[in-house]
Amino acid sequence: MEKIEKIIAGKKKIGLAGHMKPDGDCVGACTALYTYLTQNYKQLSVKMYLEHVPETFAYLKNVDKIETYNAMSGQEEEFDLFIALDSSDLERLGNAIPLFQSAKETVCIDHHISNVKYAQYNYVEATASSTCEVLYEMLEEDKVDYNIAMSLYTGMIHDSGVFKYSNTSARTMEIGGKLIEKGIPFTKIIDESFYERTYLQNQILGRTLLESVLFLGGKCIFSAVRKPEIEFYQITNQDTHGIVEQLRNTRGVECAIFLYEVEDLTFKVSMRSNDIVDVSKIALYFGGGGHVKAAGCTMTGTMHDVVNNLAKHIEAQLKEAGVLA
Repeated sequence: MEKIEKIIAGKKKIGLAGHMKPDGDCVGACTALYTYLTQNYKQLSVKMYLEHVPETFAYLKNVDKIETYNAMSGQEEEFDLFIALDSSDLERLGNAIPLFQSAKETVCIDHHISNVKYAQYNYVEATASSTCEVLYEMLEEDKVDYNIAMSLYTGMIHDSGVFKYSNTSARTMEIGGKLIEKGIPFTKIIDESFYERTYLQNQILGRTLLESVLFLGGKCIFSAVRKPEIEFYQITNQDTHGIVEQLRNTRGVECAIFLYEVEDLTFKVSMRSNDIVDVSKIALYFGGGGHVKAAGCTMTGTMHDVVNNLAKHIEAQLKEAGVLA
């Protein structure tokens, strides 16, 4: 990996952006890089663009510096360099796409196996636990302070499932240890940003587990939150955090599917697998992306149509592996 110092050499105006509906890794990577650049390179003008960031991450340094960009505003800016973080394709940048496209030079820093290498320079490590892990390798270690460590550690725990997913390596743990040495309250970060739920979130989790359905011989499970429930309970996408992971933890299940109805007959699909199914291939087929064991996409149709279409691909992989006859 190139060091950030080399990438920004000769640049004056830099833009940063992450994917739509930013999660812990996306917010962590963006705030970490923003803090790193503004603290160590005072001559730079740096702007950071993201959609609404969940209150969960309000503790991160410079999260208040995040700007939203309205593509219809007509307020175009031209950057010497625009860096996309944790975004596997251009479309995932949402309203920041025009800023990326108008930049003199573009860079992508990511860890998704489905990354399509859409920037001029792409730093993608699919074996890394998170974009924050990739980013750490690009920073000068002696310039990573407490606040940067807070952001990086947040991203790493969110995309590694607190170091339990298969993308966790010895290097992941080593970097996590180095960040802990900066004095960060790592237990508090894990509890309050990953595990803690509101009363409403616990209610939604309980309901989706109660209404979940096993299929393909008990090897798969799915559940959904539909528009009437979303509107009645005023559920946001953030309120569904962790549901698909809990579904995957069901004994005997290989693959879990969670559907969130964003519009009538349009579902945001989250998939998780344990040992056999490569959900990134399935997500990519339906226009999404992600990792081998954690991926997602958006699909249209009735809830049962969506599940049946996904099931065909899951079943094929299970049969190929000899799990299903």
